[in-house]
Amino acid sequence: MVRVRLDLAYDGREFSGWARQRVRRTVQEEIEEALRVVMRREETPELTVAGRTDAGVHARGQVAHVDLPDDVWAEHADHLLRRLAGRLPMDVRVFRVSEAPAHFDARFSAIWRRYAYRVTDHPGGVDPLQRGHVLWHNWPLDLDAMNEAAGNLLGEHDFAAYCKKREGATTIRTLQRLEWVRRADGVLEATVKADAFCHNMVRALVGAMLFVGDGHRPPEWPAKVLAAGVRDSAVHVVRPHGLTLEEVGYPADDELEARNLASRNKRSLMVGPGGAGGAAGCC
Repeated sequence: MVRVRLDLAYDGREFSGWARQRVRRTVQEEIEEALRVVMRREETPELTVAGRTDAGVHARGQVAHVDLPDDVWAEHADHLLRRLAGRLPMDVRVFRVSEAPAHFDARFSAIWRRYAYRVTDHPGGVDPLQRGHVLWHNWPLDLDAMNEAAGNLLGEHDFAAYCKKREGATTIRTLQRLEWVRRADGVLEATVKADAFCHNMVRALVGAMLFVGDGHRPPEWPAKVLAAGVRDSAVHVVRPHGLTLEEVGYPADDELEARNLASRNKRSLMVGPGGAGGAAGCC
């Protein structure tokens, strides 16, 4: 068998998330079916993905892998990318197909995931050409207050207050980066980077910081919610369309095996539908 890495992107508006679901359109199903057709296989190849995004969430830098028989990879390697482009719908694209190095695992080898959330506070609303990727917040937002609040959340914490709890799943994560900038077009863009994310974590964090930015709460409030360790009814999970998975980071090839072992041990408590291998979405 050959492990093949796929680098891909999708517009999440018309998808019910990444993971296969009955009678719902998903990214995983579209790509797996396209692989089956273009390689003329009876069985459907199964993809493993770096991060299972929720319904409506986009991805620009998603990574997946699939294991293929040696002879199948040898036959299709040179033409697979172009054939997938001809078979896939226009809202999902595979941009790179390559033989993965030894011990590569799209999920367990990852050392961080980076998301972006985009929101505008323009009184006239969202640019119509960006409406599928930018949230409209109908209050002026204080960028400095939001960044002050964000800085208090960095590091390793139990993010239970910002996650949808799943039985048997740990909510301890290391938040490596959380900061806001206002782009030249006025859109506010949050960069959120962590070793991994639990369900709804990014959108709940953004919801809390928007509440700070519009003056409803002080900058220290999100950290107090985090320390309390329970969901606060004032923390709203913002809509998914403003969220994009931008990039997944991996270690050097000679460090992949050690990273896989460390990830599996760290996530040993994460079993069931909300765990590392569960069907629930991430953010």
